[in-house]
Order: sequence, then structure tokens, then C-alpha cells
Amino acid sequence: MIFARKRKNGMGRLLAAALFLPEPGATAAHGETVLRVERADGAALVEVSAPAGAKWCLWWRHSVTGGKVADCFTNDAGRMILARSFLHDFAAGLGTVAGRGGRLVSAPGGGYWIEGIDEPIPGNALVLRVGAERVGHRLEIGGQTHRLSSIAAGERVTIRLRNLR
Repeated sequence: MIFARKRKNGMGRLLAAALFLPEPGATAAHGETVLRVERADGAALVEVSAPAGAKWCLWWRHSVTGGKVADCFTNDAGRMILARSFLHDFAAGLGTVAGRGGRLVSAPGGGYWIEGIDEPIPGNALVLRVGAERVGHRLEIGGQTHRLSSIAAGERVTIRLRNLR
């Protein structure tokens, strides 16, 4: 789950772990909105098409319990929005953040979704670190599942939603 610490200006500092991977052969076109993943030195790892309305989820295993956790995002008119989060249970110090999300919804097979978070990601950019194999980071976007921990474990990346001009 991504946790935001509010500052006086209302912006949050976000922490999580993940990496976006494109479909083989995928390229971005001029004027298209993309998720761009960059290494700390600015080198592009990935550009994935993410037009208005696109949705994607980052899944991983909780570091203590091993249970599933996810953050799901959407492109809302060019803004990266944290839309909802999945948690396997309340037992591992997981749960709602005061004032965040509209409701809890039980998930089939266990766990629950925090729906209606609708929190803009400041600057449309996340600084993230990909977890080890045991964390099992994966990205689900456009019907594809990409296993992330096996290719970028321990790397610091920035994920940006941006319009190519």
C-alpha cells in the first residue's frame, strides 16, 4: 500500500515498490499518454501506453505475513490517481488511513478493498524500490501480468504519467 504523509501544502510523499514493464515491442507515439519508468540516472526502462481511463495495479506480498497487497491506479484526464487498495487482512498492521477511501468491500476469496481513495499522485510521479523475489512484485495492466522482482529487485525507479509532445 502507498502511504502519504500530508504536508502543509496538502501534497504527500509516497513510498511503495514496483516497476512497470511494456508488452514486447510496445512503443509510445507522439501525443500519447504513457507511464515512463526511469532509473535514478534518468535512463528509461519502460514506456507503456496509458491513455485517459487506463487502469493498472501493483501487487506484492506483505513483508511480515506474506499476504497479498495491491495499489490500483487510473489515468484520470492526465492525472495519476490512487483509486483503491487491496489488503489481505487487518492483522499485520494494515488497514485504513484516516480520511482516506469511501468504504471497505470484502473481496472474493478473502481480504478487502479500500474503495474510493481517489488520491492524486503529486507531480504524477512515484519514487519506488522494487522488492526481492520473495516480495513478488507484479504489474497488471491491459490484461497482462508482468513479474517485476525477477528483473529489477532492489532498483530505485521513478514512474511518471506523462503526455509525449
